[in-house]
Amino acid sequence: MSDVKKIATRQSYGEALTELADQYPNLVVLDADLAGATKTGIFKKKYPDRHIDCGIAEGNMMGIAAGLATTGMIPFASTFAMFAAGRAYEQVRNSIGYPHLNVKIGATHAGISVGEDGASHQCLEDLALMRAIPGMVVMNPADDVEAKKAVAAALEYVGPVYLRFGRLAVPVIHGDDYQFRIGKGEVLKEGKDVTIVATGLEVAAALEAAEALKNDGVDAEVINICTIKPLDEDLLLASAKKTGKVVTVEEHNVIGGLGGAVAETLSEKLPTLMKRIGVYDRFGESGPAVELLHKYELDGEGVYKQIKTWLGK
Repeated sequence: MSDVKKIATRQSYGEALTELADQYPNLVVLDADLAGATKTGIFKKKYPDRHIDCGIAEGNMMGIAAGLATTGMIPFASTFAMFAAGRAYEQVRNSIGYPHLNVKIGATHAGISVGEDGASHQCLEDLALMRAIPGMVVMNPADDVEAKKAVAAALEYVGPVYLRFGRLAVPVIHGDDYQFRIGKGEVLKEGKDVTIVATGLEVAAALEAAEALKNDGVDAEVINICTIKPLDEDLLLASAKKTGKVVTVEEHNVIGGLGGAVAETLSEKLPTLMKRIGVYDRFGESGPAVELLHKYELDGEGVYKQIKTWLGK
């Protein structure tokens, strides 16, 4: 996919907020001294009076966002995933989740693709943390197009939303005509032998893996799941019934994220042979993002190798 256009979804986040601002005059953006990195600086440049820099005080930022939501504003609280889901967890849970306020959390720099910032900043637990908060919608867009449409959908939805974005530029796999809906996945490639369910930047890797598997005579179905919660159970169950084998792929701990959500659904409704691909219960490390994805076998080649080995067993 070297010839495919690549855009970081954090860039898409900043651009989407700016593009939607006139349509939603009650949209306000909060940041925790990271506007340049989260790309909310794009919004700040055009709408300085609607951008609030809360400083390095993420918990306080979530409280401010909650307060703004009670006045009819639609706040987007923005910072790195590690700080949004980790440092500010208690405020997200009690000040936003518990009263079910209309706050959107824009969490950038998620996963090991943060790169050289290392384990302290590579949040691999955020999907699990946010999934566990009652009523929280959790979305992890795959590319620029889906990220922008997810932001627009979050604005329309009334209630708390966690949006996960990445630092690394990733292939654009959707066209502008892509129809996005919260809670609905999509089949990117039809297949009959195994279902690959992917989210975020791993969607592109899953498509690469499926192409490689084709050379081995394996016809893989690839499903993109942006909305981790609520999960598109109907699509998942239909594909699992067709192929009889399911693999999940995510840039997240295999515990509690997409793999956990899929396993919970299948175990209760359609027990299916399954493998979870992600980071296997460990922290990340410092290094170039592309090299880390290769080392952790989360690039197309690594995903292919893991699925091929599993199918061989």
